Order: sequence, then C-alpha cells, then structure tokens
Amino acid sequence: MSLKEITMDADVAAKSNSATHKIAVVVPSYKVIRHILEVIASIGPEVDAIYCVDDACPEQSGQFIEQNNTDPRVRVIYNAVNQGVGGATMAGYRQAVADGMTVIVKIDGDGQMDPALLPMFVAPILNGDADYTKGNRFWDLSHISRMPLLRRVGNLGLSFLAKASTGYWRLFDPTNGYTAIHASVAQRLPMEAISTRYFFETDLLFRLNAMQAVVQDVPMDALYGDEVSNLKVSQVLGEFALKHARNFCKRIAYRYYLRDLTIASFELVAALALLCGGALYGGWHWVAAADAGVSAPVGTVVLPSIAIVSGLQFLLAFLSYDIANQPRIPIHRTLRGVPRR
Repeated sequence: MSLKEITMDADVAAKSNSATHKIAVVVPSYKVIRHILEVIASIGPEVDAIYCVDDACPEQSGQFIEQNNTDPRVRVIYNAVNQGVGGATMAGYRQAVADGMTVIVKIDGDGQMDPALLPMFVAPILNGDADYTKGNRFWDLSHISRMPLLRRVGNLGLSFLAKASTGYWRLFDPTNGYTAIHASVAQRLPMEAISTRYFFETDLLFRLNAMQAVVQDVPMDALYGDEVSNLKVSQVLGEFALKHARNFCKRIAYRYYLRDLTIASFELVAALALLCGGALYGGWHWVAAADAGVSAPVGTVVLPSIAIVSGLQFLLAFLSYDIANQPRIPIHRTLRGVPRR
C-alpha cells in the first residue's frame, strides 16, 4: 500500500471521530517566520486548535503570527525564557490539556513536516491502538537517499542507542519530531523531569516506556528545503551518549528490579557476574603469569573462558526477553476519567 493510500484511509478514520474528539496541533515557533504561515495554512479542518509557541524567539515570531495570521484556530503562547523545542512543546501540551483536547499533534514550524499526514498520526490513537505515534522517515528505502548523508548516519547510530535506552526496540528514527499523543497520557508525563532541548524526543520515549505506553511508528517521507538546523552534532554527541547511558540504567532498574521481577532480572545478574568475574579472574592470572615469565595454567584460561561465554549467553537471553517485552495495551483507555494525584 502506498503512502498516499495509507494517508487517505487514516484521513477517513480521523474524520469519522472528529465529532467526539478534539485534535490540537502544537507548533514550536523559533526562527521560522519564513515558513510558519504556510505551515498554519496547510493544517486541515479536522484540527480544532493550533498552539504556536514563541520560545523567546529573537525574530518575535509570536507577534509576527498574531499580526499576519487569519486562522481563528490559532493561539500564540509565549515562553518568557528560551526552553528549547521540548520546553516549547510541553507548553503547548499543558494548554491543550487545559482546553480539553483529546489528541495533541506536534509539528515543527520550519516546513519539514507535511500537515497533510496528520490523520495518519491521529488515527491509531483515536482507534485505541496507540498512546503515542511518531514519524519514521526510513520506511521507504527509495526515499532515504533524499536525506543528507550526515543525518542518515547520525540517525542510524542514534536509533540503536535509543532502542536500548527507551526499550522500544521496534521503533526507528527516534529523533523524528512529528508526533502525536493522547492528552490523558500527556497530562501524566513528568514534564519537569523531561529534557527540554534536542534530547527531548528520545527522553520522552523513555518516560513513555516507564508508563508502559504503546508507541507506534508512522511511515512518512522527509522534506528538506532551505531551513537551517540549529542542531550541531559535535556539540551534542557526548551529551547524548551520557543521557542514553543514564536512561538505559534507569529503565533496567525500574522495569526489572523495582516494578517487577522476572526471569530476565536473574539472567542479567548472572550475565554481569559471569562476564565481570571471568574477565577479572582471567586477567589477574594472565598478568601474574606474564610478570613471572611463565605460561598461565590451563585452568586459569579455561575457567574464565567458560564464564565469559556463559555470561554472553545469559546477556543474549536477557536482550531477547527485553526486545520481546513491549507494551501492548494502550494506557489511555484506563487513564481517561481517572483523576491525577
């Protein structure tokens, strides 16, 4: 099935639910005055509210929108201090939740994201199949060549790190900012703890996994025009690596030791004990034998080898369990109507 056919089917599903659900779009508006009016004009009638967030923009995008926009659905929100794309998005989330919206879609204001695809992001949520949807620009191999090489390589590496740190092993393109979320799920996000800048999308996935929310990829094509990215890979590479490692450790601790105890919990302990023990025991005896100028005894070679191989087997068993252990029941079905404590 082509992307156009998928979009048409999703559009029909979204319109069939429009009478009972309200859809909002959040548009972070930072240095996008060349594109923002065109983006707003492209948002279809199935959307009930559009929140443009001026994140302390030096171009005063908020005032520009208020002076030039004619769409009555648009409301401008101002952040007094620049908080990054995450801070801008969550400001829109808060207002959409306060206004009683059902689904909140986030679209960038630089023209890279086609608003016509919006029904594809909304339909799985309104149909009760997902709590959160996000774009995947890698679904069609014939279109990947359009993506700049640096972005392609960067996304491949970041995708693997994100799979491990978030627990959503079946997702791809984690930094894709075209997303949609059920308002009842957004309301319960720990917004004060989520990274507000370029790590926002990945950190949000980590928080969603902690809530056991169902996340679904949505196929989309990438659009690249004359927009200028504010993201510098060299500046965030180290930061991203540290944050991925932090989230991975926290996720494992939450999922397998604090909130539940499964066979995988014991497999990971066994893997770490055997790998570390085998490496330390074998390494110590190898150094001692080298200092003495003699060959290491057979036992000091065989025993750590067996321990390391066994540890790798336990580690693979744990990873297999973790990959299969994906959230399957959307949590917004039970969250609706439950007051937040």
